[in-house]
Amino acid sequence: MLDITPEPLSIDSGAVRIVGDRWASETAKGTPIVLLHGGGQTRHSWDRSAAALAARGREVYTIDLRGHGDSSWAPDGNYGIDAFVGDIRNVVTTIGRAPILVGASLGGITSLCLAGENPGTATALVMVDVVVHVESEGIGRIQSFMTDHIDGFATLEDVADAVTAYNPERKRPRNLDGLKKNVRLHDDGRWYWHWDPAFIRSSGNEARRHTDPARLGAAAQQVKVPTLIVRGGKSDVVSEAGVASMLELVPHADVADVSAAGHMVAGDDNQVFATAIDDFLDKHTL
Repeated sequence: MLDITPEPLSIDSGAVRIVGDRWASETAKGTPIVLLHGGGQTRHSWDRSAAALAARGREVYTIDLRGHGDSSWAPDGNYGIDAFVGDIRNVVTTIGRAPILVGASLGGITSLCLAGENPGTATALVMVDVVVHVESEGIGRIQSFMTDHIDGFATLEDVADAVTAYNPERKRPRNLDGLKKNVRLHDDGRWYWHWDPAFIRSSGNEARRHTDPARLGAAAQQVKVPTLIVRGGKSDVVSEAGVASMLELVPHADVADVSAAGHMVAGDDNQVFATAIDDFLDKHTL
């Protein structure tokens, strides 16, 4: 596999600076791919997937959503879906071509709204363990995971313990340095998640706006580009019924079930996930 070093990317989106990486070899060709992470994650959740796709000759962009990772925090505390969609629309404009949008959770919701409400901004859509009608219990577990540790961690061991408790089937890393991509050491000596606390403090109503079935359903009905729904077989966020209702809204969509994965599909079973993406791209000659 080619060893590809990502190039940093920075884009102004109003008062917010959006940061990302471009992964591509000198011979990269085809439609660019934009990978968008879930709420509370950073672009680094896609590193392995981006490297694998780039090694296959793809031009890939991994983006930190506003308030996450190295992107700036919203000065007005605006973390509504319109703000996320507007940011990624600016990313697409900067790329200069309609990309394949691949989004997990919040990134998938953002991608769905962008593709459905703004025809021509996406060549294809891949939604990773997110549909219009998600399971409230799974969403609640994610919110609890984020809010339970909003006051930070004393050590990286504590961070690893929290991640393992949320996803016990994922192997606990021996080297904890990789966790530093998702947390930051503050002056008080504690480690904090690398996202704006205002994002989750406004949850409750904000989370419902992000998963508003009426808006997402209307957007889904307007999606005409090739679409893939990737579901983690062990996910508590997307059920078989949720996928079925999604297919009623986007009847031309393909479905890939990554049976060994939970909600964090790409991280739980990256190889199967990458294969599902490859098959979809080959099928539609993208």
